Amino acid sequence: MKLFFLDSKLALRHLQSEVVSGQEIAALLEDRALEDGMPIYLDDETMMPIEPHCSWGRSLSNDELRKGTMNDYGRILARFSDHQEHRGRDVLSATESDVKAYKRVRTSLQRRPIGDSAWGKESQLLDRFYGYVVDDAKVLKHRPVRVGSRGRNPLAPRLKQKMDIRHLTLGQFRYLRDVGLGGQLPDSRVDPSFRGWSPHRNRAASDLALGTGMRWQEWATVLLPELGIGVGHPVKEVEFTVQACAKYGKARSIYVPADSMKGLDPYLLLERPEQAAKSAKRLEKRHRDLFVVSRIDHGSGLVYGVLDGLEKVFTMSAMDPDLRRIAVHETDVGLEALAVFICQGGLMPGADSWKRYRHAAWRRMVELANENTPVLPRKRWRWHDLRHTYALQMLNYLERQMDGEEPDQVARRRRHRSYLASHTRLNPLLIVSRRLGHSSPATTYEYLEYTDDLLNEFDDAFRGWVGELGSEATYAQIASHAFRLGKRRTADAAAG
Repeated sequence: MKLFFLDSKLALRHLQSEVVSGQEIAALLEDRALEDGMPIYLDDETMMPIEPHCSWGRSLSNDELRKGTMNDYGRILARFSDHQEHRGRDVLSATESDVKAYKRVRTSLQRRPIGDSAWGKESQLLDRFYGYVVDDAKVLKHRPVRVGSRGRNPLAPRLKQKMDIRHLTLGQFRYLRDVGLGGQLPDSRVDPSFRGWSPHRNRAASDLALGTGMRWQEWATVLLPELGIGVGHPVKEVEFTVQACAKYGKARSIYVPADSMKGLDPYLLLERPEQAAKSAKRLEKRHRDLFVVSRIDHGSGLVYGVLDGLEKVFTMSAMDPDLRRIAVHETDVGLEALAVFICQGGLMPGADSWKRYRHAAWRRMVELANENTPVLPRKRWRWHDLRHTYALQMLNYLERQMDGEEPDQVARRRRHRSYLASHTRLNPLLIVSRRLGHSSPATTYEYLEYTDDLLNEFDDAFRGWVGELGSEATYAQIASHAFRLGKRRTADAAAG
């Protein structure tokens, strides 16, 4: 079995055949409304479609799942199909023993067993596939695995997973940002042997992530106009809407404080212009593959440009990561990416690149650690740790502003439950939940376990975190901004 993923643009640009043209294939795919990323399964010898795999892939496309999600799902089913082939069976003849054997291989027997979280995703996918085969395609009369009580997936992990909340102290963050990412020595001197690329970019990214609480895909794909850069007047702080890059496409407002904006200045003034100039010619050669922006209406958030030879208009918040990555505009040096963060190729770095940056930072942090450096986290840090740190600092600060210090943890939790009923708009838990874009306050509630951590006691939340040492600015402005929004919504609701 061979696994491929649909990409209409590749067919349009590269397919050359006397039988059918790339334009005809692209037109057919558009007519059938097939989404890029849809998995396609072909026989090794005949290269003919394999069923019910391909029909199931089409169902994923009809559900309008994201390209990356369909890629992951496609690989999981291909892996299970290979497992069945090695056992002399196929997916339609799978028994409960086959599925349990596959689970044992993935979670215990293979060289690097996967954990409960990864297996939970695979078990959910297999349950979804057989649900399609039985209920929609009606190829089988029943699933190979018996349904558990209350419809529970019997393949799912038995242990309920807690959120892996990992946060940084002020010292740990400074060490990560300045030494790991920024190329300094632990005593703040410049390290002449540092060979890292774009230290200002990576430091700016960490400041933006910490100061806003955005997820990786949200801050890594942010565009210059969303931060008020290039609007024709200086901007100290900014607020914009994130949606297409947000989890589940759930829209929410992002507030970027002045200190995070200042943290971008060294990168925007020193590194980025040089990177953009070096990559301009390369981007010019690829202009047919790019979304060339001709005009941005900052008031309405509309972006006008040419994509695949056609005039297009997009709402900025509705631009997905793939479109943002290829968005460019004309400047004095030529074509330049519209994304804030760019890499050597001139476009925004992908997930693998950001992963490589943080891994390199971690190795450097470990190598330079001594008795004077902060205690390093037990596990290698993640970009998501900055989001957790933001949440905990904000929750701590808002709690103190609402009720003062309260040593009794039981009383604090009881207070939060009362907030849910009487102070919906000004409840610290709900404010942080809204800022993080959590689907349920129950997710944010798990942070309460950490709000009494003595490592995070400060007079003001985030004092001296973002920006340069000695800065008097604090992230109390984020809290006051959140309070103003809550009060404004309450007033609007009362007026309505």
